[in-house]
Amino acid sequence: MEDDVSADHDALPLPDYDHLPIGSLASHISALSADEVGVLLDYERAHGNRLPVTQVLEHRLEALQDGAEPSGSLPESYPELGGAARGSKVTEATSGPPINPPSHGDPTNPAQPR
Repeated sequence: MEDDVSADHDALPLPDYDHLPIGSLASHISALSADEVGVLLDYERAHGNRLPVTQVLEHRLEALQDGAEPSGSLPESYPELGGAARGSKVTEATSGPPINPPSHGDPTNPAQPR
């Protein structure tokens, strides 16, 4: 069954759809066609079935069916995910130096005044 879920997820028109905040969903689906919004709606109903999400998708689908046109473009990355969509860019070469606790914060440190 996991293969079906991952196959469905890989076919979604929005990458990382499951991780998008509900508040920004409407702006991200504005570039999608009615068929693509329908795919997201079917996926949502089959997996999460979150009422606020289904309402946003249903309203956008109705607007598209009533003559609204897709607008904008799909983003390359999602800043609201904080880099989670593409993974961390930190490597051993780019990480900062190790931080030692201050002497006044460690009771086992002999340099701490008593």
